[in-house]
Amino acid sequence: MKTLTIILLAFVAIEHFYFLILEMFFWTKPKGIKAFNIKSEAFAKETKVLAANQGLYNGFIAAGIIFSIIKNDISTALFFIICIIIAGIYGAYSTKQIKLFYFQSVPAIITLIIILFGF
Repeated sequence: MKTLTIILLAFVAIEHFYFLILEMFFWTKPKGIKAFNIKSEAFAKETKVLAANQGLYNGFIAAGIIFSIIKNDISTALFFIICIIIAGIYGAYSTKQIKLFYFQSVPAIITLIIILFGF
């Protein structure tokens, strides 16, 4: 893998590790409530377990990308990047929050383009 590809993959992995932290540990805190535009603290508490599950999945995404970097496996990187793009599109559509697309899919789309064009 080329340096730019590794940097972008690492950025996406760090971003998803950050999502893990927000969803697993800060969901009911002001930072998490603000980040995810949660309607109330009570709702955050009711959905805490679901959010932690989401966070765990984001951790697996981050781990998969890191694994692809360590193993220098572009196929694995592509799989996880495409999964992220699809998840971001669906998340933005299903929640009607376009910012999910910008935060999740756009960095992955840029990374995908860089990978496909071999920069």
